[in-house]
Amino acid sequence: MSETVLTAREGRVAILTVHRPDKLNALNDQVRDEMLAALAAVERDDEVGAVVITGAGEKAFIAGADIGEFAGRSPFDQRHAMRSPRIFDVAATFPKPVIAMIQGFCLGGGCELAMSCDIRVAADSARFGQPEIKLGLIPGGGGTQRLPRLVGLGQAMRLVLTGDMIGAAEAREIGLVDLVVPAAELRERTLELAARIASFSPLTLQVAKEALRASERLPIEEGILYERDLFCLCFSTEDKEEGVRAFLGKRPAAWTGR
Repeated sequence: MSETVLTAREGRVAILTVHRPDKLNALNDQVRDEMLAALAAVERDDEVGAVVITGAGEKAFIAGADIGEFAGRSPFDQRHAMRSPRIFDVAATFPKPVIAMIQGFCLGGGCELAMSCDIRVAADSARFGQPEIKLGLIPGGGGTQRLPRLVGLGQAMRLVLTGDMIGAAEAREIGLVDLVVPAAELRERTLELAARIASFSPLTLQVAKEALRASERLPIEEGILYERDLFCLCFSTEDKEEGVRAFLGKRPAAWTGR
């Protein structure tokens, strides 16, 4: 049984909760290993259509890395600790939609994990930042790469070079989060969104996510061609046939993931 990552299910939605509330859910080696194991388990589970990642308690989503692990580490030690697979990259390339449900502090590695997710839903009381500069460090979980893609280079420079925290409203304004909801409604609204997404064909969701993620790495001309190929690939699936029949028959589709 995992000690630091709790797994729950609501319908077709798996909820992975980082459970270190006494440490503001800070990421340590154990959390990273157990999160990788939890993600692998829900990837294999055909009954899971979407994943929600969150933190225990109201104070923090994830308040960053466990800084106590940094003391005395050599560059070689740290490189070993950052070996692949890394939770940030696994979340970003996960075949099922991943939603970050964010409350309280979302800092450093926590912010980087949230950025790795496909959609970010934040409580109006949430706080965001990349404070590594204050430790003589830079973001190391993809923050210097994913943050500019979400908010633009100037805003990313401001957040990384100052280490300042910003509130949920500003995070929404600059594009760091996608939805901001009252804190009391965070769980209900996030799970409602996740359930709606999980109700669609799991195969089509995977293809849609792949097409969208490709926009981060491909020039527009190549991306359009790749989208066309993936669109045509959908015509080989049973779910496309079912979706068309259901639409024409004015009934709900019964997806099989084939």
